[in-house]
Amino acid sequence: MQRLALVTLVVNDYDEAIDYFVRVLGFKLREDRPMDGGKRWVVVSPESGGGPGLLLARAANDPQKQAVGGQTGGRVFLFLHTDDFERDYAVYKQRGVSFVEPPRQESYGRVVVFTDLYGNRWDLVEPQAV
Repeated sequence: MQRLALVTLVVNDYDEAIDYFVRVLGFKLREDRPMDGGKRWVVVSPESGGGPGLLLARAANDPQKQAVGGQTGGRVFLFLHTDDFERDYAVYKQRGVSFVEPPRQESYGRVVVFTDLYGNRWDLVEPQAV
């Protein structure tokens, strides 16, 4: 059996990224271990723990620094599923999350695009019942 365990998200700073994902998006800090060379192994994930976690990797060189916030060339990068769209949308608005557009209904569910602190685009989605 295989499963996707982690997705790397290149960030400017470990602590500012942890603060954003934990305080603003409500994620849980799963790991924060020091590594050689001043690196850290930092993993966050939604509180439920379902799906892969995000490995927050501090940009270490110029090409990585240029990739912060643009790992997908401006396309939606990550898809965050919720069981209560209105609850999470309201909480995120209250916490200052930047939304790109108003919420909309699609064939696959209720969705809104938001950007994280680095400008990466996310979809907040409450999937349509099948």
